[in-house]
Amino acid sequence: MGSHAAITPQAMAAPAKKPLYRQLYVQVLAAIALGALIGHVAPEFGTALKPLGDGFIKLVKMIIAPVIFLTVATGIAGMSDMKAVGSVAGKAFAYFLFFSTLALIIGLVVANVVRPGEGLNIDPATLDTAAVEGYAKTAEAQSISGFLLNIIPETLFSAVTDGNILQVLLVAILAGVAIAATRPHSDLVMDVLSSFSEVVFKLVHMLMKLAPIGAFGAIAFTIGEFGLGSLASLAALIATFYVTSLLFVLVVLGLVAYLGGFSIFALIRYLREELLLVLGTSSSEAALPSLMEKMEIAGCKKAVVGMVVPTGYSFNLDGTNIYMTLAALFIAQALGIDLSLSEQLALVLVAMISSKGAAGVTGAGFVILAATLSVVPSVPVAGMALILGIDRFMSECRALTNFIGNAVATIIVARWENALDRERLAAALAGNPMPLPEEDIERHERSGPVSEKIAKVLEKTP
Repeated sequence: MGSHAAITPQAMAAPAKKPLYRQLYVQVLAAIALGALIGHVAPEFGTALKPLGDGFIKLVKMIIAPVIFLTVATGIAGMSDMKAVGSVAGKAFAYFLFFSTLALIIGLVVANVVRPGEGLNIDPATLDTAAVEGYAKTAEAQSISGFLLNIIPETLFSAVTDGNILQVLLVAILAGVAIAATRPHSDLVMDVLSSFSEVVFKLVHMLMKLAPIGAFGAIAFTIGEFGLGSLASLAALIATFYVTSLLFVLVVLGLVAYLGGFSIFALIRYLREELLLVLGTSSSEAALPSLMEKMEIAGCKKAVVGMVVPTGYSFNLDGTNIYMTLAALFIAQALGIDLSLSEQLALVLVAMISSKGAAGVTGAGFVILAATLSVVPSVPVAGMALILGIDRFMSECRALTNFIGNAVATIIVARWENALDRERLAAALAGNPMPLPEEDIERHERSGPVSEKIAKVLEKTP
């Protein structure tokens, strides 16, 4: 991927195929199966394995900020036309707005047609309000102005140390533009960042080898803590959500992919390791660094990848949006409350806003749901307690749908920007990725070793 690999003839050759047991997706799949078995057979032991999953996710989150900063800053700095940065951002947000709204509407329509909560006849007085008070308070604290101000970090470096994705993205964009505006004086900075990115992505590869352990611990905890039996009582909602999300990916995103000149099935196969990791950990963030690398290998320009993927993780949450309207109507139906068309449209409008305002908030799915329900007085926010127990089982589907949606968005925006190498995309999706774009080889050869440039700078220093 770009400058993340050594520039040697050997690096240009296609890597030898690993034995099946050494391939990461096979190891993750086996770990998920073993973790689920242990969680079911020995629930207490499975629950005790939670630190394995949490530890792996923390390790990956540790590296997300440097990955985003380096990818975005070097990508933008390497662009000759700064107007293209605004163009990429504009097209990405147009895409996000359209498909996020479509996902909300699809969830609303499915809930009205299938009516998964009908017939439960639950008395609102029996609900455990304490269980959802925290989410409700967090939702009340969210506002659009507060969200926008929170994008600006306290200091230039606190964005990276705090790990706020949108803050990192803002600093990286500003840094990339500044580097581009001061070249050739900033060539040394550019080369240092490019070399540092090699180290960071090597670290990503090292951490990904621990993915089976993380997936094993996370799935063992989920099954051990909540048990498969908890799925039965709300099976209708779970099944409806999974089927709706699957159809959204295969039909809606599949059509988008077809019009974009690639197959959604080929993309899913290309990202199988990352998807299994998301499935095992219930966290799409666990696969964010790897997604950025694979999108660049698949022919998307670095600057486009750096802009679309991180922003998509906050603004392009297709799976979460389907869940929002579907869960809101499920709660209303379970409590025997009939919502008018105007109330349902109000839910959609509020979810469109609150889903952006809660970006980056822990438990964002439930926070958005609390904010959405708060605009319909007839539906008590306490109704969220009905689905609190199964939310963990639906989070995997939300994360998978969000992840695939962002991968599709990256390729489509790159295509709109004429920043997509279709030959590389076809090769990657066919299982034969090209390891190094030619322009990166030329840039590397042109720039020379960083140590030589540092030596030249020191020579000029009195």
